[in-house]
Amino acid sequence: MKAFAACLLVCFAALMTLMPLTSAHALQVTDDRGVSVTFAYSPQRIVSLLPSLTESVCALDQCQRLVGVDRYSNYPASVKSLPVVGGGLDPNIEAIVALKPDVVILAVSSRVSQRLESLGIKVVALETKNHADVRRVLKKIGALLEIPEAAGAERIWRTIDASLSAAAQSLSPAAKNTRVYFEVSRGPYAAGEASFIGETLTRLGVKNIIPASLGPFPRINPEFVVRADPDLIMIGNRSMEAMAAYPGWSGIKAVKAQRICVYSAEESDVVVRPGPRMAEAARIMARCIADKSG
Repeated sequence: MKAFAACLLVCFAALMTLMPLTSAHALQVTDDRGVSVTFAYSPQRIVSLLPSLTESVCALDQCQRLVGVDRYSNYPASVKSLPVVGGGLDPNIEAIVALKPDVVILAVSSRVSQRLESLGIKVVALETKNHADVRRVLKKIGALLEIPEAAGAERIWRTIDASLSAAAQSLSPAAKNTRVYFEVSRGPYAAGEASFIGETLTRLGVKNIIPASLGPFPRINPEFVVRADPDLIMIGNRSMEAMAAYPGWSGIKAVKAQRICVYSAEESDVVVRPGPRMAEAARIMARCIADKSG
């Protein structure tokens, strides 16, 4: 009898030891809407509705967890074979549901979060406007994937930070006096000093003609650029072919001297996405500055 009682005590103690571990394994992530999302385990089936988030999952060596992506997610090459579920603003809800995801990761600006949640699908909405946001979102995704920070998010950020410094050091003092206008899309919509692109330009040592007071990506009057008269223009939008058609732009010094970098589709994907390829983006922008400031 004593042996049986002792056995019961041992078994009970073992059970009490295991119970906290089971409940403690529940994973909670607070997204950029301020919504806390709880998971019984780290999501294994992920749908991404934003290219930078797709790239972040893959940069954390977890590409295999992606089961569906938006139409613009095209890097790394392996994601091109995944089911496409529309765009971030116009996703195919039925296609997403059919994939039975553990979570959908998307932009805060996406209007489908509530619809997906009403169907019982967990959503994590994230926002990346500046460098601090990129670092924070990498950490959020790393936490969602249960990847230790040192080996995941911080490793990626150290690479980005080191590449930004190296790209800045590669430029001559003369190049660093360059006044730059960066257009992200027709409108024109510009990259301001407060955006991740603007912060990269600042790290490179050049002057952005769009002040932080106008916001990260303001729509501006073309006349603003005429008055600012930049030394160099960067175009980061695939469809920007008729850039010089803006009224008055023929008189801008950058246009007259052809100090314009119109990035290819592949380069545009790199420079306008706030994610793990920002290291490469810094090198692309630094090369433009060096080539056009001579």
